[in-house]
Amino acid sequence: MNELVKVDFETQMVSARDLYELLNVSKRFSAWFETNSQGFVEGTDFTSVLKGTEVQNNGGIQIRDLQDYQMTVDMAKHFCLMSRTEKGKECRQYLIDLEKAWNTPEQVMARALKIANNTIDSLKSENNALAVENKEMKPKAIFADAVSTSHTSILIGDLAKLICQNGYQIGQKRLFEWLRENNFLIKNGASRNMPMQRYVEQGLFEVKESSVQNPDGSVRITRTTKVTGKGQIYFVNKFIERSIHERTEEN
Repeated sequence: MNELVKVDFETQMVSARDLYELLNVSKRFSAWFETNSQGFVEGTDFTSVLKGTEVQNNGGIQIRDLQDYQMTVDMAKHFCLMSRTEKGKECRQYLIDLEKAWNTPEQVMARALKIANNTIDSLKSENNALAVENKEMKPKAIFADAVSTSHTSILIGDLAKLICQNGYQIGQKRLFEWLRENNFLIKNGASRNMPMQRYVEQGLFEVKESSVQNPDGSVRITRTTKVTGKGQIYFVNKFIERSIHERTEEN
């Protein structure tokens, strides 16, 4: 079938200007479209667009954006009918035949396959993006998993170093103060700097007891607060959030 007027295969839309030129309408384009588009709904039957068109200007060719409309095949058939010309009749029949060709089993299958291929390509792109993201996140995830499942607890001073490595500057002394102020550690008395029992039960801290023999032969028990793998992740994340919050306030 020879192409009489261009129809976008993907959207099944027709350019009003292409149809206007094909029908050789004498009336101005704007008036012709306004008269024949009555009863049609913008956004459903047609869409307003600009079309780059070559025009002669001072002996040269210039591209000008002219008002155009992308309209449905049904709307284009109506415009052809309203022209009441042989060319309009021919064009209307061409659009009818084109619709019939589109709706053959072969064409329906071809469109379905194209949609399926586009979907596959889209999913591949999404999977590639996820693969890149996963690759970037994997070292962090491995670190977090390794720390959370580790049986090695660390001292408060080592936790301060770990927090610094993750972007928030804090020393051992200031970290002890913060933990006491925020009721993670006991503030006063013989148990000063020991963890609060609820945080031990949550698995953030543990207390290591050691026996030390004094010069006189007696034995004393020392207790040291240590941060578990779970606690390390908890406090590192807490100070990362604190750092982000402080930067936001500064801005």
